Amino acid sequence: MQQSFAGSQSNFLPKDISGSSPAQALVLDTNVVLDLLVFHDPVCRRLADALERGAWRWLATRPMRDEFDDVLGRPAFERWAGQRKSIATHWARWAAIIEAAPLVPPGPTLRCGDPDDQMFLDLALVLRPSHLLTRDRELLRLAGPASSLGVRVCTPAHFDAP
Repeated sequence: MQQSFAGSQSNFLPKDISGSSPAQALVLDTNVVLDLLVFHDPVCRRLADALERGAWRWLATRPMRDEFDDVLGRPAFERWAGQRKSIATHWARWAAIIEAAPLVPPGPTLRCGDPDDQMFLDLALVLRPSHLLTRDRELLRLAGPASSLGVRVCTPAHFDAP
């Protein structure tokens, strides 16, 4: 695991989440989105209910959506091809795509050992205080340092939905 605490200037564009409600910011990694929208994992039921009620605001970037679409288009997911429209509808209803170019968290930051997961951590750090839901070991290893920076990193099973 590689950690880096480096200060930097934010290039996040707050206007991209204008109209935000008092709901708390939530970032979901691709595996959690699959559990939520594709597999309908019972562990994600509280999460789905919180998103449906608007108690939490799921924020994502275009690269996150692109990664999800890429994974969903793989042969292993062919059996869900008939559900893609429903999956896309839930994504559009529950997630807000924000624009950030490049996405650089303000102040201290963390470095994930898996470069593919860095985008989730960076967005959570930009949105702090926020929650990052993941089952990825590299991200979960950063739970302690992330907490001190205003980001709660946890699994969907440990998500405290109001």
